Amino acid sequence: MSEPARTVNGPPPGRWRRWSSWAGYAALGWALLYGGFGLITALTGTPMFYRADEPLPVALNWISVAVAASAAVTVSAAVRSWGRRVPRPVVPVTLIGLCVLIGAAAFGLLMDVVTLVFTQRVDSWTATANRALAAIGVLLLIATTRAHRSSGACVRCGAVHTSSTARSRPEPTPAPPRVRVLAYAGAAAFLPYAAMKTIWALGGTFAGVSGAQMLATMERNGASGALLALERRGIDATALLAALGVFLIFGLVRPWGQTFPRWTPVLRGRRVPRWLPLAPALIGAATLAPYGAIGLVYAALGTSGAVTVSRGDFPTPGDALLVTWIGLGAFAVYGIALAVAAWSYLRRTRPVCALLVSRPATG
Repeated sequence: MSEPARTVNGPPPGRWRRWSSWAGYAALGWALLYGGFGLITALTGTPMFYRADEPLPVALNWISVAVAASAAVTVSAAVRSWGRRVPRPVVPVTLIGLCVLIGAAAFGLLMDVVTLVFTQRVDSWTATANRALAAIGVLLLIATTRAHRSSGACVRCGAVHTSSTARSRPEPTPAPPRVRVLAYAGAAAFLPYAAMKTIWALGGTFAGVSGAQMLATMERNGASGALLALERRGIDATALLAALGVFLIFGLVRPWGQTFPRWTPVLRGRRVPRWLPLAPALIGAATLAPYGAIGLVYAALGTSGAVTVSRGDFPTPGDALLVTWIGLGAFAVYGIALAVAAWSYLRRTRPVCALLVSRPATG
């Protein structure tokens, strides 16, 4: 007699098969929920989309309803038998296009989360709910696309297996040198930003604004008590977030980012779930890279005199431009570097298929 050998770091062989079977139905349920959300807001006259804190026309809500309806039809074609009559490339191409549209609706979710943490409020709960639902929809549509593309084949590697397999994680490896260099550049881009914010937290003056003035502005804008308490002790919360961002991008490109460190007694040496670093990395990259890039274009136009720059809370437009270059420059460089590092991490940690071998039974 013989018994199948178990793969130590892989789940039961049927787990991925189950995942590919329910992803489409979960996406279909999301499409119905998102379409209903858009329909209710459109009928009640509640804006779903905002530019900064300014609501956009309610008529735009109907776009989300149309997108959700398109997603429901396309996902149904992917999971139901009638979809076999549709030319095979049409479904994944349509799903990818829908991911792009819905991803645009999710833009700003990271900023909402940061604002919620710091002030315990957001500009619009409806807009935040829209962004959160859109982000969930992107993930489910990507999963559906993968499942549809691998129909009849393995959802991990795309091959057709003739014997039992199980998931196996590759050994931790560093990112290629070019990716590491870009990640280090992204981390370094945050140094001027962190220094500027720390100067204000310590009571110093930068760009014509003192630490006391910055603290008064934060109080006027509704910053939380915990945030203000940190600021009064010389600790800026956004500088701490920048430090966490540096830690994240380093973990994406170094081998230690794929296993829990030694100082975690229970999890020491265990593999880090891929979604744990990838979720904040992808959300951060999708928010910071376009936000920073658009901001740099604005700063360049302002510096050249093509547009008039508002000085805001700063003494002169030049001071406002200086802070804009430092802040949005950091977001742009770090966001692009984070996207490249996340893609490298995704490819390096992608599970592979390991054949289950047989061994003689003992006893």
